[in-house]
Amino acid sequence: MGRWKPGAGDRLREAALSLYLERGFEQTMVADIAERAGVTARTFFRHFADKREVLFADSSDLEEKALAALEGLPATTSALDAVAAVLDTVARMVGGDREAARKRQTVIMANADLRERELIKLTSLSAALADRLRQRGIGDIEASLAAETSIAVFRVAFSRWVTATDDHDLQGIIRETLDQLRTLAASR
Repeated sequence: MGRWKPGAGDRLREAALSLYLERGFEQTMVADIAERAGVTARTFFRHFADKREVLFADSSDLEEKALAALEGLPATTSALDAVAAVLDTVARMVGGDREAARKRQTVIMANADLRERELIKLTSLSAALADRLRQRGIGDIEASLAAETSIAVFRVAFSRWVTATDDHDLQGIIRETLDQLRTLAASR
């Protein structure tokens, strides 16, 4: 069996992250990314609409798989348990490479436009999740709260995971964070 070789999209993503960290997002041009990856700018645009999409290209796939996880649950699943299942799916998709996630997060946090884009993507996921929960018969307020809660839990857990020095996986940290939220909500 042959050794796996990264495709052009993978090389472009790696080159872009490296350049964004070295030079900054604003100072990095598409031509620089393409050159570092050993491809043409035209090849870059076959994979990504613009240099921001290198960081966000997987968002629609993430949303699709998160919603599919929700669809696979029994109709009697509570809103919070449904959110937990969705978060497990998200953790499996996002939590595979902590070092790449750290680099991506460093680039995003260093640029206000990228932070805004990240928030827009998360808001879109929250709205889609709330809508799907409502379609499952969950009330409007409960669906909205569960969806927004899932984003808050993800953001807190993801931040803990990318800054952690131990070997805890993202899925475990998300579960711990959700458990802490449940404990907080139960104490009055």
